[in-house]
Amino acid sequence: MHDRHVLSFPIKGQRFNYRVAAIIVAEGHVLVCREDDDDYAMLPGGRVELGEDSAQSLAREIAEEIALPAAIGPMLATSESFYRREGEDFHELGFFYAAELPEQGPDGKTPWLVRQDEGHDLSFYWIPLAGAALEQINLLPRWLPAFLRDLPSGHSHIVHDERPR
Repeated sequence: MHDRHVLSFPIKGQRFNYRVAAIIVAEGHVLVCREDDDDYAMLPGGRVELGEDSAQSLAREIAEEIALPAAIGPMLATSESFYRREGEDFHELGFFYAAELPEQGPDGKTPWLVRQDEGHDLSFYWIPLAGAALEQINLLPRWLPAFLRDLPSGHSHIVHDERPR
């Protein structure tokens, strides 16, 4: 087994992240994840490891986090996000793929699934695309709710900067 190196590293009070995420939509809902100590939700996924391609990385992350087989589809978006969290300025490169969890979808349970990953509880929720539920659960990055409600027919590239001016 080779050493694993996630592509996330600090540079002088800033942090670079290379992240992949799954857009899993079923019955008008999207699957989101919240870590036990966070006040925000994110799409399932994680950081890419050195030597992995992004789709392979996403399949690995889904297997680790959800422990269900996922079908990774086409890339829907790339993003360059700049934001501040926990005292660090982030520069995050994100790759967003359509994905499916065969035979899975909203079942009325909330959370839908709770799993342990790297010492944290990850809670997964099916959130309706309609209404304000995505904003209420604080889905990040902030451009995602509008994007998810109106998925483009092709690939999109988003640059989103939340740094104070």
